[in-house]
Amino acid sequence: MNCGTLYEQVIIVQVLVAAFLCINFSLITTFFMKDFFYTSMRYILFANTLLSDCLILIVTNLLLILSYFNVTIQMWLCLIIFAVSSLYTFVTPVTLTAMTLERYVAICMPLALHCILIIHALSSIPVTVILSTFVASVTPSFYKQYRVCTGEMFILHTWQRQLRSGISQFYFLIMFITIVVSYTEIMKVTKAASGQSKKSTKKGLRTVLLHGFQLLLCLIQLWTPFIEAAALQINLMLFINIRYFNYIMFYLLPRCLSPLIYGLRDDKFFLALKYYALCGLQKSLQGDIHSVISVV
Repeated sequence: MNCGTLYEQVIIVQVLVAAFLCINFSLITTFFMKDFFYTSMRYILFANTLLSDCLILIVTNLLLILSYFNVTIQMWLCLIIFAVSSLYTFVTPVTLTAMTLERYVAICMPLALHCILIIHALSSIPVTVILSTFVASVTPSFYKQYRVCTGEMFILHTWQRQLRSGISQFYFLIMFITIVVSYTEIMKVTKAASGQSKKSTKKGLRTVLLHGFQLLLCLIQLWTPFIEAAALQINLMLFINIRYFNYIMFYLLPRCLSPLIYGLRDDKFFLALKYYALCGLQKSLQGDIHSVISVV
């Protein structure tokens, strides 16, 4: 790959990441401006997704830059970056599953809080297992070495790769089942509902479908390391191109859908975002926000 193409790819990624971060930060700011949002379960989960997306975009973009320009760092620092990246790789799809479940539960039964801790606990299991097996396999001197930081260097044995594959497939299966069950149950409620209730459940069904598509992209992301490892065995250029495509499609794209699903489609959040984006210049929007929120 020539330098011109390399720089073009990196610049495109920087523009996309910067745009997504600006949008997400504006939505996060809006979330904290109204106490209604951070006392409502659906918006708490939404904010958790936004924060997770911001962190994973920053970390993976840093890794991409280091990798593309062959910048070496000490392995202890790489270990920390890898741990954070791996954790929040799972936090987003697990949170999306919880949000899908919340849509179903909001229609059929009450939902208890504590989801954020549960989400992070579930998301930490894969990286804990991988890093535990890695730490047990290397000597202390390894952490002082300088290398280009990639996730694959923490897989030292074939059985570790198989273990990671098994965990990813297990998570894929559980989240897929959750999406299907939630969709099916909301479909049943939609058919039985009438009037305003039917309109509400139909909107919940569309939200589940959007979450399903977003979650599918995130779940495919869990498979990208195996695809890239196979490509690397064939050709280095093929590996670089596939990794770049995977980053755009399965890291950036699903994370730009979060603002769409809950930021722009949600009447309450959209009005609040519009009001604060205009710095309160349109006073009539303040009344609209209060009237819409009071309907809940």
